[in-house]
Amino acid sequence: MNLDMTTLVAILAMAVVTYLTRIAGLFVADRLVLTGRAKAAFDAIPPAVLVAVIAPTALTTGWAEAIAAAITAMVAFRLPLLGTVAVGVVAVVVLRNVI
Repeated sequence: MNLDMTTLVAILAMAVVTYLTRIAGLFVADRLVLTGRAKAAFDAIPPAVLVAVIAPTALTTGWAEAIAAAITAMVAFRLPLLGTVAVGVVAVVVLRNVI
């Protein structure tokens, strides 16, 4: 396997840009003063990202996973995070054995 200098420089440059982008977000977020709709929009980012990551997997793997995801979403309104995760895991295991 050969690694030429251009490829190595490209990989290192992408790593530096990725790191700078992430660290800049931390510095900029501390300086932002958000109120009203902007605050609501920023508060909605974590659940939106979570749904964007989980939904495609849950909905394309099978019925057991889709039903377990729906059960977990309903339980999340009532239980803390650890309880929600436990219910989700149990739901997937039970539904995979039943369906």
